[in-house]
Amino acid sequence: MNSNKANTSIECTVNQCSYHCQSQDYCSLDKIKVGTHENNPTQNQCTDCESFQVKG
Repeated sequence: MNSNKANTSIECTVNQCSYHCQSQDYCSLDKIKVGTHENNPTQNQCTDCESFQVKG
């Protein structure tokens, strides 16, 4: 994984993710998976980035 390769189509401010570009608020992945933890999501807080991986 190249954390310096910012994908400017995917903004991200989650510094704890392995895929976060530390010098910029972008993700380094080519694509991400967005999901939900609710049966009937009605707010943005109900959605999750399922591509998240904690820094190790």
